[in-house]
Amino acid sequence: MTAIFIDGGAGTTGLEIRERLASRSEFSFITLEESRRKDQKARHEALNNADIVILCLPDDAACEAVAMIENPATRVIDASTAHRTAQDWIYGLPELTKGQRERIKSARFVANPGCYPSGFLSLVRPLTEAGVIPHDKMLTVHAVSGFSGGGRKMIEAYQQDKPVSAFNAYGLTLNHKHIPEMKYHADLAHSPIFAPAVAPCYRGMLVHVPLSLADLGKKVTLADLHQILATHHQDSATIRVQALAETTEIKQIQIEHCAGSDRMELFVFGNEKNGQALLVAALDNLGKGAAGAAVQNINLMSGCDETAGLRL
Repeated sequence: MTAIFIDGGAGTTGLEIRERLASRSEFSFITLEESRRKDQKARHEALNNADIVILCLPDDAACEAVAMIENPATRVIDASTAHRTAQDWIYGLPELTKGQRERIKSARFVANPGCYPSGFLSLVRPLTEAGVIPHDKMLTVHAVSGFSGGGRKMIEAYQQDKPVSAFNAYGLTLNHKHIPEMKYHADLAHSPIFAPAVAPCYRGMLVHVPLSLADLGKKVTLADLHQILATHHQDSATIRVQALAETTEIKQIQIEHCAGSDRMELFVFGNEKNGQALLVAALDNLGKGAAGAAVQNINLMSGCDETAGLRL
C-alpha cells in the first residue's frame, strides 16, 4: 500500500486530491491533526514516512518542505509554481511530449503543471514540435478561470453577498507566475503575452491562442492544425481533440464546458478566408488544471491505471 501525505491538505487543491483518492484501497493517508498541521517536527516526520508527498503550498513553503525530506525513497509531487522549470524536476503533464509519461513514472520529483499552462501547452507544444509555430514566434494567450483558482481569499470574496463583477481581468503587468513554464515547456524564445481573467463561476477554464496562418513557420490549413493536435493526443485518456466537422457547428463555448471533470477538450476554430485560427482548450481549473492532474501523476508514479479515480 502506498502511503500518501498531502502537505497543505486543508486547501482547495489538497481537499480535491483527497476526495479523488478517498475510496482507493491501494493508498493510505498520513494525516496530521489540525493542531499539528504546522508543527515542523510533525511535518518532518510525515514528509519522511510517506511514499508519495503532495505539496499544496505557496512556493516558498514548498521549497522548505522539499528541503526537509531526507528519506531517499520519498517521492514528491509539487503543486506550487516553485519547481516547474527546474532541471532536476519532471514536468507533470503526461501529454506534453513523447516519453513524458514514462519520465513521470520513474521520477522522484514531479512538478504538477499550472492550470492555464496545461491548456496552453496542450495546444501549442504539438505545433512547436511540428515546426508550425516557430521558436521565435510571439504568441498571445487569452484565458478565463473560475474563481476557485484564486484560493481561499478569492473564493470567500466571490461567495459573499456583495455582488462581484462578471469579468475581472488581472495580470496586467504581464508578469503572471505561469508565464515561465508556458515559455519553457512550449520551447519558445519569447514569453507569450498572457491576459488572464476571472469569471463569477466556481470552477471551469477556457484558454484561447489566436494565430495568423500567414505568420506560421509552415503553410498550413485549419485541417493541418487539427491533424497535428489530434495525432499528438491520440493516445491520451484525458485529452480529446474535438472533430473539425463538429467544431464548425459550435457557436459558443461556456467556461463550464469541462467543469466537474478531469478531462480537457481542445478545439480548432478559424476563418480560412481571413487566414486566422483560434485554438481553444476547455478544462476544469481544479480538475485537469490541478487535483485531477495530481491524481493522474500519482497513478503513474504508483503503477496504477492512469485514469483510476479520475472524473472523465
